[in-house]
Amino acid sequence: MDLLEFARGPALQVAAYILVAGTIWRIVGILLLREKPDYSEPRARGGLGAALKVIYSRSFTATPFKPATLYPKMLAYVMHIGLFAVVLLFVPHIMFFEGFLGFSWPGLPNNAIYVLGVASVASAVALLVRRLTSPVLRLISNFDDYFSWFVSTLPLVTGLIIPLRIGFRYEDLLAIHILSVVLLMIWLPFGKLGHTFLVFITRGTTGMVFERRGART
Repeated sequence: MDLLEFARGPALQVAAYILVAGTIWRIVGILLLREKPDYSEPRARGGLGAALKVIYSRSFTATPFKPATLYPKMLAYVMHIGLFAVVLLFVPHIMFFEGFLGFSWPGLPNNAIYVLGVASVASAVALLVRRLTSPVLRLISNFDDYFSWFVSTLPLVTGLIIPLRIGFRYEDLLAIHILSVVLLMIWLPFGKLGHTFLVFITRGTTGMVFERRGART
């Protein structure tokens, strides 16, 4: 078994099992947390409407903080949108998903995907530099922050290198790219990258709690 066969065979399959099992474990663990009793009188029902309100409002920065957060916020949006496009709108990726989903969707031209990939990597590097040069961010950062950055950026970098063929066989570069995706899939449920599937749950819960207490959201 060569490296490419291993990467897109056993490695990818095991990573998929870990990703699904880890995600379920993380969500179930949160749902099973014992809720502390709240004896205060509710000031509002705090239902689905409150949850949706905070999910929407937390997607944007509050007006007083916009000047200070505009730069990192824009970088984060560029990185996330670019990553989303590269993963879901690159034609070879769509063909891969079609293999087990049974359906496909339109993709973007390769040149557009390459530009978005470069923009995502550039934004990721800029965010890392900001974290390393900010005394406050450097103080509160830990291994999870840096490793999560590494495993989410590595697939983009390895994917961008494939067309360049820098002294390696195409098959070897593709195998390295797939293995970088495997690493991301394995880590995703257990680190801070878990916000990929927890972001709406946590924001919605916050909105319901705040609404019940009468806080403005």
